[in-house]
Amino acid sequence: MDFEKYISVHSQTEDSVLKELFRETNLKILMPRMLSGPIQGKLLEFFSKMICPKNILEIGTYTGYSAICMAKGLAEDGILDSIEINDELEPIIRRYFAKAGVQEKIRLHFGDALEIVPHLNKMYSLVFIDADKRKYIEYYQSVFDKVLPGGFIIADNVLWNGKVLEDPMPIDEYTKGIDNFNKLVQNDTRVENILLPLRDGLMIIRKK
Repeated sequence: MDFEKYISVHSQTEDSVLKELFRETNLKILMPRMLSGPIQGKLLEFFSKMICPKNILEIGTYTGYSAICMAKGLAEDGILDSIEINDELEPIIRRYFAKAGVQEKIRLHFGDALEIVPHLNKMYSLVFIDADKRKYIEYYQSVFDKVLPGGFIIADNVLWNGKVLEDPMPIDEYTKGIDNFNKLVQNDTRVENILLPLRDGLMIIRKK
């Protein structure tokens, strides 16, 4: 039994709606690797349940898997704002939000997050960034002042399939975007941070 299989066997399985969404995304949607999946999804759910946030912000909905996971930990009157640039995904997103019973807790926004975030007039206890890797620094800067002291920002794919470890490092804009983001966070005295080697890497950031 390999490492990932052992972890899966000894972790709680995803619920039936998430299983169905995982399967449909892999069968019908381009780049299904973008989906959070059961282990990362459960970790996001746990973070949300520990924080019990009134407001969550997600940049990069994709098919809605991570949003469903995080919505489970919202305060009773909490709202998750989720931003997705690809409006062609709206039917599958809304269908699964309804199946999961979280449609009233999630507000979907379609468009460029850098244009939408400045108009969200609220403060967040949890932010999840999982969108264009070239713009991670811009996303971070755009949301920072909207995160409450003690709040968390979680960024996905910060190991970028191991490319950030290569020597010499690939010069493509996606790898450079992730590496520059990781360095920025590491040197940001306003936060505490830890990089977890879960899946494709999660940067956990706590605002002081």
